[in-house]
Amino acid sequence: MRLIVFVLVLMLAGCSVTRNQPSAGQFVAASDTMDIIRNAAESAPKGVKGEYLLSIKATGKQGPVVFLNTELDYRDQRNVTVALHPNVIPQLKSQYGVTPEAFFTGKTILVKGHAQRVRIDFLDDTQKPSGKYYFQTHIRISNIAQIEIIDDSV
Repeated sequence: MRLIVFVLVLMLAGCSVTRNQPSAGQFVAASDTMDIIRNAAESAPKGVKGEYLLSIKATGKQGPVVFLNTELDYRDQRNVTVALHPNVIPQLKSQYGVTPEAFFTGKTILVKGHAQRVRIDFLDDTQKPSGKYYFQTHIRISNIAQIEIIDDSV
């Protein structure tokens, strides 16, 4: 009888459902921003290497860095941000004839890189971290070959 119970327990354990999450450094392909965000958070601080299909709804610029966002509000928890390195911006402008901010809005792109959780600190009146923060998911682009246009409409 004990043998039967033992075998049944083993069979039930074998039938249990487990989520197969990518480990840090494992390559993934994803287009669901919530999957990208979850995978990046679970592999923090390393991030997850992959190819990501993203619809760009808004752009922004801070200093020399251009940001492509999947949501209209970059602070939205569902947003994934593509951060364009300053060296890539002139190349993109030369290739497309306009700034990346003007060109990528409304486009669907394929991005190759690391989706990584990034801490964003709120600054006080003196521009020092206030102790309050939130997280964003970024994919940094440092080479023009990492980004490809898939569709011209969101």
